[in-house]
Amino acid sequence: MTLEHLPWHRPAAYDDRPCVRDERTELTYRTFAERVDAAAEHFAAQGVRRGSVVAVMLPNRVELLVAIMAAWRLGAAATPVNPTFTATEAEHQIRDSGAVLVIDGDSVADLPTTPTGTLPPAETRSGDLALLVYTSGSTGRPKGVMLDHGNVDAMIAGMGEAIGVGADDHCLLVLPLFHVNAICVSWLTPMSAGAQLSVLQRFHPVAFLQAIERLRPSYFSAVPTIYSHLVALSAEVIPDTSSVRFAICGAAPAPPELFAAVEERFGFPLVEGYGLSEGTCASTCNPVDGLRKPGTVGPALPGQLVAIMSPDGTLVPHGERGEVVVKGANVMRGYLNRPEATAETLGDGWLHTGDVGILDEDGYLRIVDRIKDMIIRGGENIYPKEIENVLHSSPDVLEAAVVGSPDPVYGEVVVAFVSARPGHAVDVDALIAHCRGELTKIKVPVALHVLDALPKNPVGKIDKPALRARLAGA
Repeated sequence: MTLEHLPWHRPAAYDDRPCVRDERTELTYRTFAERVDAAAEHFAAQGVRRGSVVAVMLPNRVELLVAIMAAWRLGAAATPVNPTFTATEAEHQIRDSGAVLVIDGDSVADLPTTPTGTLPPAETRSGDLALLVYTSGSTGRPKGVMLDHGNVDAMIAGMGEAIGVGADDHCLLVLPLFHVNAICVSWLTPMSAGAQLSVLQRFHPVAFLQAIERLRPSYFSAVPTIYSHLVALSAEVIPDTSSVRFAICGAAPAPPELFAAVEERFGFPLVEGYGLSEGTCASTCNPVDGLRKPGTVGPALPGQLVAIMSPDGTLVPHGERGEVVVKGANVMRGYLNRPEATAETLGDGWLHTGDVGILDEDGYLRIVDRIKDMIIRGGENIYPKEIENVLHSSPDVLEAAVVGSPDPVYGEVVVAFVSARPGHAVDVDALIAHCRGELTKIKVPVALHVLDALPKNPVGKIDKPALRARLAGA
């Protein structure tokens, strides 16, 4: 384990190299390290110690990176919180994680920028908890994925080798930094190589292309929705993207036609990868230099084993479908305070992804279905149970079911079906307003249908396939 992404382990030769910038700030590796030490001193004065957790609830900006790294400087962990969360959503993560300090838009102004030199030497260990990344599950309550520094280091090493990141690279970060994808692929991987990073706070198609022309990045990572917006721009928009040697697409399935359209219009290869937070981001990726197979998410990253498992727990040969399972040093240590969920996901020594896939004779993975009911909207994972819990909290609702409806831009959007309690009537507008008060905007149903009764399967469970079919027919 090298941990070369940590400022206190970086080679001295990096000192004056450009490290990270956003719209307001530009730092070298030396000045970034100074900012980290200064923030760590501030955190220590606020009671942060080895083993503590710091919640970082900021939009994409340099201070977010500084805050995460400052927690690590003290041997603490960071839990990145979506800054668009409602108070209910944020409170759950902050309380569940046991965070002793929250860095948000109000407190970030208090972060000092010049260290006083009072910190003892850093003692970062492979087994120290680094990140608590929250992801929802079948219970509907987000769970804390525990990633230690060994997990993060393995992810950086495998991804860096797979995509060939070096000191001359420059990543343009556009994905939200509460996602492990942005943290590992766009930030820590180039940082471990002495490369540079430019951080965008939000995505807008024209502004994004202007940033490429101005900043001249060599790569970036995004989700299918972003690429859909880019190829949908008027033919009159002809940006200079010659600096980009490749781009990565992940977080949601994308049709091969989208990859072809991106490469034809912008002139750089687009490689698709696959993974999940429990695997510290990615487990497969089509190669930047080598055979790329449209319709697949590529072979296993270096250091990982990806296999297909049948329901009886045996591994199946190439060409047969089953659940995608993963092994490697990147696999999480477990879910925070969720031993049963941890055992269900990791109990046999494999990370069970809940996705159905097929490996071809070359080891390239094709995702063919999802075991779970997860909805992927523009690369954001949305779990229906969380939304159903909010719908069920209405005294007028008897039953509720949430499914994904196909959408040409976002891939899927959230649609809800409810039935009313006897003697009650469902006010659709009021119920949607209730959802807006409890849920992030992307989780609020775009449509809500009131049925006399929700369809059931033979064992009495709500028949979600029938609801999806109903939407497809409509």
